[in-house]
Amino acid sequence: MDCLILLLISHKPKNFYTDTAEKIFIIPKIKKMKTIKKQLKRGLAAAVPASILLMTIVGSPQAEAQTPPKVKNVVIVHGAFADGSGWRGVYDILVAKGYHVSIVQNPLTSMEADVAAVNVILAKQDGPVILVGHSYGGAVITEAGIDPKVVGLVYVAAFQPEVGESALDLAKTEAPAPENGILAPDENGFFFYSKEKFHIGFAAGLSKEESDFMYDSQGPVSLAAFNAKMTHAAWTTKPSWGIVATEDKSIQPDIERFVYKRSKAIVTEIKASHVVYMTHPKEVAEVIVEASLKSPVK
Repeated sequence: MDCLILLLISHKPKNFYTDTAEKIFIIPKIKKMKTIKKQLKRGLAAAVPASILLMTIVGSPQAEAQTPPKVKNVVIVHGAFADGSGWRGVYDILVAKGYHVSIVQNPLTSMEADVAAVNVILAKQDGPVILVGHSYGGAVITEAGIDPKVVGLVYVAAFQPEVGESALDLAKTEAPAPENGILAPDENGFFFYSKEKFHIGFAAGLSKEESDFMYDSQGPVSLAAFNAKMTHAAWTTKPSWGIVATEDKSIQPDIERFVYKRSKAIVTEIKASHVVYMTHPKEVAEVIVEASLKSPVK
């Protein structure tokens, strides 16, 4: 409800409000000052000092102090060899700040299927969205990010292809790190990550127990998905933010730097492994918050 706040400053009668030098009265918004004067004479005249500040505000002071984020919806797309559950730390931080967070469980079977999974979740959002992608998920948000609800993109240790380019094309631009454990596609056309290198190459920074669980629950990615050429590149028309995981052994950090520079993304470098969102959820959440505050909303 609209209201007028009368801030009564200093000049108080003797022994009046001895515990404080000021008092706030909230009265209903009244159109004419004559009516205000009448109310002051009736109930407040004895208490009102000479200096009165009138401020018209919308809503209560409490609501004003808790201004919601500019973009409240965040949709997260996981990458290869993982699922959405690893984003719990980032999710908890963002929800506590007032965001509505949705995590897509994309199947990793084809680019078309992954984009379709993202579109299902985007359709449920009630306003503008920050779309976040990790690893191969960066290629997915590049394609799916053309949705009009998406106003900003966040790439987390991710591929950021251009039109006509695939995640696999980018992966081939640098020699893989010795710790990289991505195996050749199997007889069904799916990439898996090796057990021997999963902890050091993918999940460094997590406990061995966490890493072992992630290995056994990994989501293999199809060659068709990984090698899908982009038909759209949302980052060419929408602002993007990029996180470089400087200790990444699954995607060479220089690949991340290259694509972020090419897209003119706002870049944050974090000393972390490929699962930077799990080991450094606070820092990753901060980048998403920045994107929500700075992405233009029509």
